[in-house]
Amino acid sequence: MKIMKIKGQERLTGTIKISGAKNSSVALLPASLLADDDVTICNVPEITDTDVLCEMLEFLGADVRRASESVVISPDKIENKIIPKELTKKLRASYYFMGALLGKKKHVEMYLPGGCSIGARPIDLHLKGFESLGATITNDGEKYIVDAKELKGAHIYLDIASVGATINIMLAAVLAKGKTIIDNAAKEPEIVNVATYLNNMGARIRGAGTSEIRIEGVQKLHGCYHEVIPDRIETGTYIIIGALVGEKFKVYNVIPEHVEALTSKLEEMGVDLEIGSDYIIVNSKDSYKPANIKTMVYPGFPTDLQQPFSVLLSKCMGTSKVEETIWENRFMHLPELEKMGMDIERSGMVATFHGPNKLEGTEVQATDLRAGAALVAAALAAEGETTIYNVEHILRGYEGIVEKLTDVGAKIKIEEI
Repeated sequence: MKIMKIKGQERLTGTIKISGAKNSSVALLPASLLADDDVTICNVPEITDTDVLCEMLEFLGADVRRASESVVISPDKIENKIIPKELTKKLRASYYFMGALLGKKKHVEMYLPGGCSIGARPIDLHLKGFESLGATITNDGEKYIVDAKELKGAHIYLDIASVGATINIMLAAVLAKGKTIIDNAAKEPEIVNVATYLNNMGARIRGAGTSEIRIEGVQKLHGCYHEVIPDRIETGTYIIIGALVGEKFKVYNVIPEHVEALTSKLEEMGVDLEIGSDYIIVNSKDSYKPANIKTMVYPGFPTDLQQPFSVLLSKCMGTSKVEETIWENRFMHLPELEKMGMDIERSGMVATFHGPNKLEGTEVQATDLRAGAALVAAALAAEGETTIYNVEHILRGYEGIVEKLTDVGAKIKIEEI
């Protein structure tokens, strides 16, 4: 088991470069199976989630070569095998192999995916989309069997604007016969990035980034070169850390428009931000105005930043509120923040924060990826030393987090116990 130890209240000064987006990469890697030739994906973060997906690709027979930030994949010799349960349970994004293999091979068998326990994550919308395209689905309790003689375009309405379902249906539909319309599609930048990748392969997708995506099926897809967009959640996490303990703290290789829901709220609170074309500079202050947020699908306030953002409320003079509307278990970090000195009340899916609070280092548990990020932020702002357990969650989504924070002055290290 790994633990992370952080000595708090160090001023962080310098520059952090944002890595490629985890939530794009975890879809782009399975999508590579749809091509007939080599694909090169640049700016893929070196995190455990992408490592596991590359392992899955190799299990299926793809040749995967990693060089620096690029991954070159040769998918021409893949076999349509059942990916072992011990791999699929490691991350939720393993379900993207369902759409990719169904699109390419018209048949897929997969064990139920895993991932962080932040709430019920049924894949009903994914399966509904596959059925609309002509697939039949059976479930033997442990795995899904999805089969189709052929896939035909369809008009698919998503009851919820789900990122995963939108992408998975795109993967299955690009090689289907005829036209597919995904109505009430999710609009996240990662969806646009995946659609661009597929179009670079020869797909015909229009409308990505809007609520209606139109797909004209093609017979085959070829290789291409593609770049992953910067990670907006990593960007937001470091901006929040800068607002807590930063001094001329620069976050670069960012797309500011992707984090406007966060930066507009921070400016409302009085956070000192300088926003450039591809960078954001943050200077922390002793206190901020209280704030209320409600998580929403993009372009609303991201659920993935709700947990790190809540730490910043410890510096707010008065009462702040956070309402979570996406995942029912996204408040598991609150008891850990209370251990560190935050005054928090919870009623259902609303948390009320009474500030300001003095944070003190202690032993805490990372219950999921973004809860872990929140605890890192809290530890950096706290007095004394904090020990974070279950840091494997954090390493799933933040490339080189220890090295990046050390380079700007943090006292942070990982130990094996």
